[in-house]
Parts: sequence; C-alpha cells; structure tokens
Amino acid sequence: QVQLVESGGGLVQAGGSLRLSCSGIGRAFSSYAMGWFRQAPGKEREFVAAITWSGDSTYYANSVKGRFTISRDNAKNTVYLQMNSLKPEDTAVYYCARARFGLAVRVADYGSWGQGTQVTVSS
Repeated sequence: QVQLVESGGGLVQAGGSLRLSCSGIGRAFSSYAMGWFRQAPGKEREFVAAITWSGDSTYYANSVKGRFTISRDNAKNTVYLQMNSLKPEDTAVYYCARARFGLAVRVADYGSWGQGTQVTVSS
C-alpha cells in the first residue's frame, strides 16, 4: 500500500559504481523490511538484497555479496543500493519492493513494487 519510485540507474563501465534510490510516495515505510530485485532480459526476477525495518540487519545474494550495500534513511522514506565493482552480468532492470512482513528473499513475500530502473554495465 505504498507507491515506490526507483532512480539512479544508468550506463557505467565494468568496475564502476552506481547508487540507486527508492523513495516512497504518499505513505511511510519505516516499519517494513525492504528489498532490491533485478531482472535481466530472458531471465527470472531475482533477489539482490534486503534490509530490516530498522536497518540493523541486511542480507545479500551471493552474486553481489561484498560488492553491493543496501541501506535506508527512514526520515527520508528512502532505501538505497550502492553498487560497486560492477560487472556486465549485473546489467538488468532493478526493482525496489516492500516486504509484506519481515525480511524475505522471495518475490511472493513482497507486496509493493516500483517500476524499475535500468542499469547497464559495459565491458
């Protein structure tokens, strides 16, 4: 029950960095766990990272562990995804989502989604 808007996507070279933002519109989400997912052409939407409502705990897919960092600023109703050491295989549309309950990794466990932002990593 919240509108989410992603921003910050773009074209970067391999090894570069990018910071994505996800802002809630019209409703606060400070008490909900949040997550980032991505979907490449011809692929299933996959989990990337998640963060608890307070930001005290995070969880990452193995493919991005050590390179990506999820964080949040509840006062600004915003969640971030800092992406470092980007690889061409990171190319995808990235989606922000709000969990239905607690921290989760499945698409079905998220009830609100943004429209996505394109991230393209060139080699």
